[in-house]
Amino acid sequence: MFLFSNDLGVDLGNSNVLIYADGKGLVVREPSVVAVDKNTGKILQVGAAARNMLGRTPGNVVAMKPLRDGIISDHEMTVRMLQEMFKTATKASWLTPKPRVVISVPSGVTEVEERSVINAAIEAGARRVFLIEEPLAAGLGAGLDIKGATGHLVVDIGGGTTDIAVLSMNGVAVSSSLKIAGDYFDECIARYVRRQHGVIIGQVTAESVKIRIGQVFPREEELTMNVKGRDAKTGMPREVTLTSTEIYEVLRRPARMIVDEIVAVLEQTSPELVSDISETGITLTGGCAQLWGMVELILERTGIPTVLADDPDSCTAYGCGKSLAWINHMQEGPINIARKRMMRG
Repeated sequence: MFLFSNDLGVDLGNSNVLIYADGKGLVVREPSVVAVDKNTGKILQVGAAARNMLGRTPGNVVAMKPLRDGIISDHEMTVRMLQEMFKTATKASWLTPKPRVVISVPSGVTEVEERSVINAAIEAGARRVFLIEEPLAAGLGAGLDIKGATGHLVVDIGGGTTDIAVLSMNGVAVSSSLKIAGDYFDECIARYVRRQHGVIIGQVTAESVKIRIGQVFPREEELTMNVKGRDAKTGMPREVTLTSTEIYEVLRRPARMIVDEIVAVLEQTSPELVSDISETGITLTGGCAQLWGMVELILERTGIPTVLADDPDSCTAYGCGKSLAWINHMQEGPINIARKRMMRG
């Protein structure tokens, strides 16, 4: 018999990894970035310190994101990153076993991608691994009562994916996953600034433009922001001024694609659940759900009351943490979301 349990709930996101420790709450909130020495393969920094190195490293150091589109793109780096973060989260000693871990995965993952997440967590030091669908975890973390038969619609807009799901009776009735989310918005902004202004900006700069003056619904007053980058022709530093109106033109289309997908999910949902959702409303979670005008855009298009969850960044991690309460009843290993979706369809 172990004296302490140190089960963990992990939101393995494209932009950030959040870890919830049972009985302690959120113990890790770090960007999912790893800085590595190319020559020795040694990890130099993980998390915020590594993120600050993005685009700023000397030749022998690479700062990279090991996750892309919500799934693992570099297995070894993901393992090394999780190892460091598990160490921070558990404070292991001989009295404590390796942790059991609940990890959230996007609704669109294949069985191969599920196995990749499980293997990475076990190699990083987990004793047993359980998976939970991201929108289900987000709904739990947002405090929705999903035990009953009443339907709830959750839209989780993260860094790599947007997950849309109708939740009912502790499960997912209909779901969809799009690779259009925060990172895609950043890429659109960087492409636009290069094409329109002839200035090359990095991903970190593009993200700060999105946060400060980004919008997906017209706002009354216009905002501006000065951005420094590299002139595409001369290679010299140059500053340009961007307005919120031009960023709106850039982000409008991808935001509409998310809303179109919400409408498509509603069309596949049973009439009973749709009538529930018209009363319970749509709940937005995930960091990119905070983009100015997202709530108004969805409300305008669907006519359904839409709210932004409290602390939308952390909902999925809190949901993974809540699910630790019934970890003994959860299915270990792959949950085969793709096959379930085909059977529901």
